[in-house]
Amino acid sequence: MGGSRTYPYGSTSAVRAHVLAALGVLKLATADQMHRLMAPGHKDNKAFRNAALDLARHGLAVSEGSTRDGNKLWNLTPLGLDAAAEVLGRPVGEMGGTARGAARSGAPHAMAINETVIAITRTPASATRPVPRQQPAPMAPTATEQAPAPGLVLAPQGMGWIGSWSTEVPLNLPTNRGNRAGVRADAVLQAPEAGLPVLFVEVDNCTESADILAAKFEKYLRYFRLKTKNPLGSESPAWRTQYPSTGWEGHPPVVVVFNPGTRTGPQALKNRMNTVMELTRLVWSGSYHGAGGGYGADERDGYYDYADAIPLLFTTLDRLQTSGPRTAVWWRCGHGQWETLPDALTNPADRDAWYARDEQRHSHREEAEQRRQQEWAVERERWAQEPDPAPEPEPVQPCERCGLPITGELGNDLEFAPPEDGRHCPSCRTDLRQQYPTLRQAVFGRRQRSK
Repeated sequence: MGGSRTYPYGSTSAVRAHVLAALGVLKLATADQMHRLMAPGHKDNKAFRNAALDLARHGLAVSEGSTRDGNKLWNLTPLGLDAAAEVLGRPVGEMGGTARGAARSGAPHAMAINETVIAITRTPASATRPVPRQQPAPMAPTATEQAPAPGLVLAPQGMGWIGSWSTEVPLNLPTNRGNRAGVRADAVLQAPEAGLPVLFVEVDNCTESADILAAKFEKYLRYFRLKTKNPLGSESPAWRTQYPSTGWEGHPPVVVVFNPGTRTGPQALKNRMNTVMELTRLVWSGSYHGAGGGYGADERDGYYDYADAIPLLFTTLDRLQTSGPRTAVWWRCGHGQWETLPDALTNPADRDAWYARDEQRHSHREEAEQRRQQEWAVERERWAQEPDPAPEPEPVQPCERCGLPITGELGNDLEFAPPEDGRHCPSCRTDLRQQYPTLRQAVFGRRQRSK
């Protein structure tokens, strides 16, 4: 395509806007990175190279170096930064710097951040020219009924777009001399349409020690703990003045994207992740609260309070590039497994989960009590239908003389027995009657004893 006197390299206004938007967010990028981020449907990155050259001719872009593999790096001038703010619809004060001089060293960290943004965004490839619509045959099935072409693999879906990102974001901490950048986030993603109001991203090239990387999250915690007074006079987190609520308990999530490249092997990377996780345990682990009384020994339960904890997630750049951000490529510290992002951001052991378990236990106890009541009702009904048992006979008083029942043994003839005296059985009464009387009894007679 031939150029014009104004734009001799033949770039279009659409591609120039793509370059301005990409460099306005990424600060520093190659033509290939801008091509893959903004318009992967283009055949190659030639249109982006030409657009960058045309912008450089007008003093909006400049190239001051190359990557370590020889690709030319582009960044904006102050005038180009103003133009990028217009394209992105952002205030100029939120655009950050122009990254002058960063290209002279090859900018390996900036390149890793760019690749992370590209891997998470995954801009769908769309046609660059209108495609004539063909009328299907009369009996041909619709597009939804047709089977996919053999070997066709759909690209994983991404999250957000170029306007969802900010890079090299300073998170200021107040001091006696004003504000200072307590921590500078490598990138911040705001994609509420994907269920992600805000996500802070740190990219680790595995070139610094694990201690230095872990110390960065203590600065994040200090920033998230800052309070400010709202117009109503009550305190609220200072970060809420810049970002929306996450909808989850605790501070906003932070993800570390590890980019080991060829410098770090799989085992060394795993050891690095474990070391960082242990060094930051006080940052991401919540405080445990045990349940009170009222439960059995097998029902004691509790929950973790994440109000002052940062959801810390790990992933790797190659996982994001291969599988996309919507698959199980996220490792939440404390969860112990690879998960999708919604699952990684949930807190399965928090207060809400404990309330749910407690309600479930309460329902189980109510169901058990209802079953017992039903069983008792059935038992009472069975008892009501049974006849009353015969009364038990009263116990028989023993004879004072022999100890046998006072009524006598069964089968004895009681017709000739002396009358009952309430103290002896018939046999003993008969024996006592047949005994010879004493002298006193013969003179005064037998005296009847009182009972």
